[in-house]
Amino acid sequence: MTIKLSTTHHATPVAELIMLAIQDIGYQLTGEKNEADVLSQLERFIVAEGNRFSHSCILVKEAEGRPIGMILCYHGSDAAKLYEPIVEHLREKTGDLGIAIDQEADEDEYYIDAIAVDPNFQGQGIAKQLIAAAEQQAIESGYDKIALNVDQTNEGAHSLYRKLGYVADKTITIHHKPYWHMVKPLNS
Repeated sequence: MTIKLSTTHHATPVAELIMLAIQDIGYQLTGEKNEADVLSQLERFIVAEGNRFSHSCILVKEAEGRPIGMILCYHGSDAAKLYEPIVEHLREKTGDLGIAIDQEADEDEYYIDAIAVDPNFQGQGIAKQLIAAAEQQAIESGYDKIALNVDQTNEGAHSLYRKLGYVADKTITIHHKPYWHMVKPLNS
């Protein structure tokens, strides 16, 4: 099992993993009404360059030649640029030119947007491996801080992140729900 940068060929399984991670936020960010359409739009975003779901922002853990886990990350200073194609898609789809999406990443951090592991492979330390890979990628890119957001009702994930050295520094709202914004300093 290896961790590597995702490719366009991973679009279908990675879309499913992203949906597993973001759940109802997937509907908000695609403008779609049913899960099949959300997954199709996520696949289109994954294949396209320059948006927050682009394959170039995703590391995958593979087993048996297919992704069984993924972590989606980018630097916070790139967030506005990466969010813009999503906002444009939503404006075109809805006709609402004033539409906006929640700002999740701070400008000074490497940001873990989403992480998911196929339920058949959970409990094997894959999430920890993906987080370690993202941290290493951040260090290699010269960044000194990494962050993520976790639903305040998800105590299991919150506990894992605390064990890995992440500390909640504020509360933010994403899709009308409170999240802990958690940060970790990185040593190069």
